[in-house]
Amino acid sequence: MSKKEIGQQPPLTLLSDFSDRNVYVGIMKGVIAQINPRLTVVDLTHQIPPQDIAAARFCLMNAYPYFPVGTVHLAVVDPGVGSKRRAIAVEFAQGFLVGPDNGIFSGVLSQTPAIAAVELTNFNYWRTPQPSKTFHGRDIFAPVAANLASGVPLKQLGQEIDPASLVKLDIGDCKQTTTGVVGCIQYIDHFGNLVSNIPGSYVQGKTWCVQVAGLSIPGGETYSDVKVGEIIALVGSHGWVEIAINCGHAHSQLQINLQDALQVLFF
Repeated sequence: MSKKEIGQQPPLTLLSDFSDRNVYVGIMKGVIAQINPRLTVVDLTHQIPPQDIAAARFCLMNAYPYFPVGTVHLAVVDPGVGSKRRAIAVEFAQGFLVGPDNGIFSGVLSQTPAIAAVELTNFNYWRTPQPSKTFHGRDIFAPVAANLASGVPLKQLGQEIDPASLVKLDIGDCKQTTTGVVGCIQYIDHFGNLVSNIPGSYVQGKTWCVQVAGLSIPGGETYSDVKVGEIIALVGSHGWVEIAINCGHAHSQLQINLQDALQVLFF
Protein backbone atom coordinates (compact mmCIF):
# COMPACT_ATOMS: atom_id res chain seq x y z
CA MET A 1 0.00 0.00 0.00
CA SER A 2 1.34 3.42 -0.93
CA LYS A 3 1.27 5.86 1.98
CA LYS A 4 1.84 9.58 2.14
CA GLU A 5 4.31 11.13 4.54
CA ILE A 6 3.20 11.44 8.16
CA GLY A 7 1.47 14.77 8.69
CA GLN A 8 0.51 15.08 5.05
CA GLN A 9 -2.29 12.55 5.07
CA PRO A 10 -5.75 14.08 4.74
CA PRO A 11 -8.29 13.66 7.52
CA LEU A 12 -11.06 11.10 7.26
CA THR A 13 -14.55 12.09 8.42
CA LEU A 14 -17.30 9.75 9.59
CA LEU A 15 -21.06 10.30 9.37
CA SER A 16 -23.70 7.67 10.15
CA ASP A 17 -27.03 6.84 11.76
CA PHE A 18 -25.35 4.37 14.15
CA SER A 19 -25.77 6.59 17.27
CA ASP A 20 -23.45 6.25 20.26
CA ARG A 21 -25.37 3.45 21.97
CA ASN A 22 -23.56 0.58 20.30
CA VAL A 23 -20.11 -0.36 19.08
CA TYR A 24 -20.60 0.07 15.32
CA VAL A 25 -18.75 3.38 15.08
CA GLY A 26 -15.93 2.11 17.28
CA ILE A 27 -15.59 -0.99 15.13
CA MET A 28 -15.24 1.09 11.96
CA LYS A 29 -12.56 3.18 13.67
CA GLY A 30 -10.79 -0.03 14.63
CA VAL A 31 -10.79 -1.20 11.03
CA ILE A 32 -9.41 2.18 9.93
CA ALA A 33 -6.69 2.04 12.59
CA GLN A 34 -5.65 -1.46 11.50
CA ILE A 35 -4.93 -0.06 8.05
CA ASN A 36 -3.38 3.24 9.10
CA PRO A 37 -3.34 4.30 12.77
CA ARG A 38 -1.83 7.67 11.83
CA LEU A 39 -4.99 8.93 10.12
CA THR A 40 -6.90 11.77 11.74
CA VAL A 41 -10.52 10.61 12.07
CA VAL A 42 -13.22 13.24 12.67
CA ASP A 43 -16.76 12.33 13.70
CA LEU A 44 -19.19 14.66 11.92
CA THR A 45 -22.20 13.03 13.57
CA HIS A 46 -23.61 9.59 14.27
CA GLN A 47 -27.00 10.94 15.32
CA ILE A 48 -28.63 10.98 11.88
CA PRO A 49 -32.17 9.60 12.38
CA PRO A 50 -32.28 5.91 11.37
CA GLN A 51 -32.36 5.43 7.58
CA ASP A 52 -32.77 9.20 7.00
CA ILE A 53 -30.75 9.66 3.82
CA ALA A 54 -32.08 13.20 3.33
CA ALA A 55 -30.74 14.32 6.72
CA ALA A 56 -27.37 12.70 6.01
CA ARG A 57 -27.27 14.41 2.61
CA PHE A 58 -27.88 17.81 4.22
CA CYS A 59 -25.37 17.39 7.06
CA LEU A 60 -22.57 16.22 4.78
CA MET A 61 -23.30 18.97 2.26
CA ASN A 62 -22.93 21.59 4.97
CA ALA A 63 -19.84 20.08 6.59
CA TYR A 64 -17.46 19.37 3.70
CA PRO A 65 -16.41 23.00 2.96
CA TYR A 66 -14.77 23.24 6.38
CA PHE A 67 -12.20 20.50 5.73
CA PRO A 68 -8.90 20.58 3.84
CA VAL A 69 -8.72 19.65 0.19
CA GLY A 70 -8.13 15.91 -0.07
CA THR A 71 -10.31 14.96 2.91
CA VAL A 72 -12.04 11.59 2.63
CA HIS A 73 -15.69 11.70 3.74
CA LEU A 74 -17.10 8.32 4.77
CA ALA A 75 -20.91 8.39 5.09
CA VAL A 76 -22.99 5.35 6.03
CA VAL A 77 -26.75 5.74 6.15
CA ASP A 78 -27.59 2.65 4.22
CA PRO A 79 -31.11 1.18 4.38
CA GLY A 80 -30.28 -0.79 1.20
CA VAL A 81 -27.22 -2.51 2.68
CA GLY A 82 -26.70 -5.98 1.22
CA SER A 83 -28.96 -5.28 -1.77
CA LYS A 84 -27.98 -4.49 -5.35
CA ARG A 85 -27.34 -0.83 -4.55
CA ARG A 86 -23.78 0.10 -5.49
CA ALA A 87 -20.95 0.75 -3.06
CA ILE A 88 -19.02 3.74 -4.43
CA ALA A 89 -16.12 6.13 -4.04
CA VAL A 90 -16.23 9.53 -5.70
CA GLU A 91 -13.57 12.15 -6.34
CA PHE A 92 -14.61 15.80 -6.33
CA ALA A 93 -12.65 19.04 -6.12
CA GLN A 94 -12.46 19.04 -2.31
CA GLY A 95 -11.57 15.39 -1.82
CA PHE A 96 -13.37 12.04 -1.83
CA LEU A 97 -16.70 10.50 -0.84
CA VAL A 98 -17.11 6.87 0.20
CA GLY A 99 -20.41 5.13 0.90
CA PRO A 100 -23.59 3.72 -0.64
CA ASP A 101 -24.95 5.02 -3.94
CA ASN A 102 -28.34 6.03 -2.56
CA GLY A 103 -28.31 9.81 -2.93
CA ILE A 104 -26.42 10.53 0.27
CA PHE A 105 -23.75 12.43 -1.73
CA SER A 106 -26.14 14.31 -4.04
CA GLY A 107 -26.07 17.46 -1.90
CA VAL A 108 -22.29 17.75 -2.05
CA LEU A 109 -22.24 16.93 -5.75
CA SER A 110 -24.92 19.54 -6.49
CA GLN A 111 -22.42 22.16 -5.31
CA THR A 112 -19.19 20.67 -6.63
CA PRO A 113 -19.58 18.04 -9.37
CA ALA A 114 -17.92 14.65 -9.37
CA ILE A 115 -14.61 14.38 -11.21
CA ALA A 116 -14.56 10.57 -11.25
CA ALA A 117 -16.37 7.68 -9.58
CA VAL A 118 -15.85 3.96 -9.09
CA GLU A 119 -17.95 1.08 -7.92
CA LEU A 120 -16.06 -0.65 -5.11
CA THR A 121 -15.49 -4.01 -6.76
CA ASN A 122 -11.85 -4.63 -5.80
CA PHE A 123 -12.16 -6.78 -2.69
CA ASN A 124 -8.40 -6.53 -2.10
CA TYR A 125 -9.24 -3.24 -0.37
CA TRP A 126 -12.15 -4.67 1.67
CA ARG A 127 -11.75 -6.12 5.14
CA THR A 128 -12.89 -9.47 3.75
CA PRO A 129 -13.91 -10.73 0.29
CA GLN A 130 -17.07 -12.09 1.95
CA PRO A 131 -18.55 -8.99 3.61
CA SER A 132 -21.48 -9.04 5.99
CA LYS A 133 -24.85 -8.44 4.33
CA THR A 134 -25.72 -5.96 7.07
CA PHE A 135 -22.48 -4.09 7.90
CA HIS A 136 -20.77 -2.74 4.79
CA GLY A 137 -19.54 0.16 6.92
CA ARG A 138 -17.15 -2.24 8.62
CA ASP A 139 -16.28 -4.62 5.78
CA ILE A 140 -16.19 -2.35 2.70
CA PHE A 141 -16.51 1.38 3.36
CA ALA A 142 -14.17 1.83 6.34
CA PRO A 143 -11.24 -0.10 4.83
CA VAL A 144 -11.71 1.55 1.44
CA ALA A 145 -11.81 5.02 3.01
CA ALA A 146 -8.69 4.29 5.06
CA ASN A 147 -6.80 3.08 2.00
CA LEU A 148 -7.95 6.07 -0.04
CA ALA A 149 -6.82 8.48 2.69
CA SER A 150 -3.50 6.61 2.83
CA GLY A 151 -2.76 7.27 -0.83
CA VAL A 152 -4.32 4.39 -2.79
CA PRO A 153 -5.50 5.81 -6.15
CA LEU A 154 -9.25 5.92 -6.70
CA LYS A 155 -9.03 3.82 -9.87
CA GLN A 156 -7.51 0.90 -7.97
CA LEU A 157 -10.57 0.56 -5.76
CA GLY A 158 -12.93 -0.74 -8.41
CA GLN A 159 -14.61 -0.32 -11.75
CA GLU A 160 -15.01 3.19 -13.14
CA ILE A 161 -18.59 4.38 -13.50
CA ASP A 162 -20.18 7.41 -15.11
CA PRO A 163 -20.66 10.12 -12.46
CA ALA A 164 -23.91 11.04 -14.20
CA SER A 165 -25.28 7.63 -13.20
CA LEU A 166 -24.95 8.31 -9.45
CA VAL A 167 -28.25 8.31 -7.58
CA LYS A 168 -29.69 11.76 -6.88
CA LEU A 169 -32.02 12.35 -3.95
CA ASP A 170 -35.05 14.37 -5.01
CA ILE A 171 -35.84 16.87 -2.30
CA GLY A 172 -37.74 19.30 -4.53
CA ASP A 173 -36.64 22.33 -6.51
CA CYS A 174 -35.98 25.92 -5.54
CA LYS A 175 -37.36 28.31 -8.18
CA GLN A 176 -37.48 32.05 -8.53
CA THR A 177 -40.82 33.69 -9.30
CA THR A 178 -41.82 37.25 -10.15
CA THR A 179 -42.50 37.98 -6.47
CA GLY A 180 -39.97 35.79 -4.67
CA VAL A 181 -38.71 32.21 -4.42
CA VAL A 182 -40.56 28.90 -4.08
CA GLY A 183 -38.94 26.00 -2.25
CA CYS A 184 -39.48 23.31 0.37
CA ILE A 185 -38.24 22.09 3.75
CA GLN A 186 -35.10 19.99 3.27
CA TYR A 187 -33.97 19.41 6.89
CA ILE A 188 -35.16 19.66 10.49
CA ASP A 189 -32.39 20.18 13.00
CA HIS A 190 -32.04 19.18 16.66
CA PHE A 191 -33.71 22.41 17.80
CA GLY A 192 -36.74 21.87 15.55
CA ASN A 193 -35.71 24.60 13.13
CA LEU A 194 -37.15 24.06 9.66
CA VAL A 195 -34.40 24.51 7.08
CA SER A 196 -35.52 25.22 3.52
CA ASN A 197 -33.71 24.61 0.24
CA ILE A 198 -33.71 28.36 -0.50
CA PRO A 199 -30.20 29.87 -0.35
CA GLY A 200 -29.85 32.89 1.90
CA SER A 201 -28.30 34.85 -0.95
CA TYR A 202 -31.79 35.32 -2.39
CA VAL A 203 -32.94 37.43 0.56
CA GLN A 204 -29.75 39.37 1.22
CA GLY A 205 -30.47 43.10 1.33
CA LYS A 206 -34.22 42.60 0.83
CA THR A 207 -37.34 42.96 2.93
CA TRP A 208 -39.03 39.59 2.93
CA CYS A 209 -41.29 37.09 4.60
CA VAL A 210 -41.98 33.37 4.35
CA GLN A 211 -45.44 32.03 3.62
CA VAL A 212 -46.06 28.43 4.68
CA ALA A 213 -49.02 26.42 6.03
CA GLY A 214 -51.24 29.50 6.03
CA LEU A 215 -48.72 31.56 8.00
CA SER A 216 -46.86 34.71 7.02
CA ILE A 217 -43.55 34.76 8.89
CA PRO A 218 -41.39 37.91 8.91
CA GLY A 219 -37.79 37.68 7.84
CA GLY A 220 -35.16 38.73 10.35
CA GLU A 221 -31.51 38.28 11.22
CA THR A 222 -31.39 36.64 14.67
CA TYR A 223 -33.67 34.44 16.78
CA SER A 224 -33.95 37.23 19.33
CA ASP A 225 -35.41 39.64 16.76
CA VAL A 226 -38.76 38.34 18.04
CA LYS A 227 -40.06 37.63 21.55
CA VAL A 228 -39.66 34.22 23.16
CA GLY A 229 -42.24 31.87 21.65
CA GLU A 230 -42.69 33.89 18.45
CA ILE A 231 -41.92 32.68 14.92
CA ILE A 232 -39.20 34.11 12.71
CA ALA A 233 -37.61 33.33 9.35
CA LEU A 234 -33.88 33.94 8.97
CA VAL A 235 -30.74 32.71 7.27
CA GLY A 236 -29.01 30.12 9.46
CA SER A 237 -25.27 29.57 9.82
CA HIS A 238 -25.57 26.89 7.12
CA GLY A 239 -26.60 29.57 4.60
CA TRP A 240 -30.20 28.46 4.00
CA VAL A 241 -33.47 30.23 4.83
CA GLU A 242 -35.00 28.59 7.90
CA ILE A 243 -38.08 28.94 10.08
CA ALA A 244 -37.59 29.01 13.84
CA ILE A 245 -39.39 29.78 17.08
CA ASN A 246 -37.36 31.78 19.58
CA CYS A 247 -36.63 29.28 22.39
CA GLY A 248 -39.19 26.91 20.88
CA HIS A 249 -39.45 23.90 18.58
CA ALA A 250 -40.86 24.99 15.21
CA HIS A 251 -41.31 21.46 13.85
CA SER A 252 -43.53 20.19 16.66
CA GLN A 253 -45.35 23.45 17.24
CA LEU A 254 -46.12 24.30 13.61
CA GLN A 255 -46.53 20.73 12.32
CA ILE A 256 -44.53 21.57 9.20
CA ASN A 257 -42.62 18.60 7.81
CA LEU A 258 -39.90 17.60 5.36
CA GLN A 259 -40.64 18.51 1.74
CA ASP A 260 -43.56 20.75 2.70
CA ALA A 261 -43.71 23.68 0.26
CA LEU A 262 -43.05 27.28 1.22
CA GLN A 263 -42.36 30.55 -0.53
CA VAL A 264 -40.30 33.61 0.18
CA LEU A 265 -42.01 36.86 -0.83
CA PHE A 266 -40.25 40.19 -1.37
CA PHE A 267 -41.93 43.52 -0.67
